[in-house]
Amino acid sequence: MAKEKTLRDRLFGAAVLKTSFVLRGAEGSPAFNTIYPGVLRDLNVTAEQVDAFVGEHRDEVEKAARGSTGGDDDDE
Repeated sequence: MAKEKTLRDRLFGAAVLKTSFVLRGAEGSPAFNTIYPGVLRDLNVTAEQVDAFVGEHRDEVEKAARGSTGGDDDDE
């Protein structure tokens, strides 16, 4: 049986998705406008919660959105 995701896990997933679109300048794209509302619904979070999470964890979220897998080394 799958482990239920915590609120933080759900917010992180939605935040990474949104940020990946934002970083590409595609947050107004049809793909984003189709996918994002469904993700919010499925994860049972609101856009406001996701925006607040991004504001509080911007570095971590942006790193994940750029495809960094972790570790202590910076890509810059």
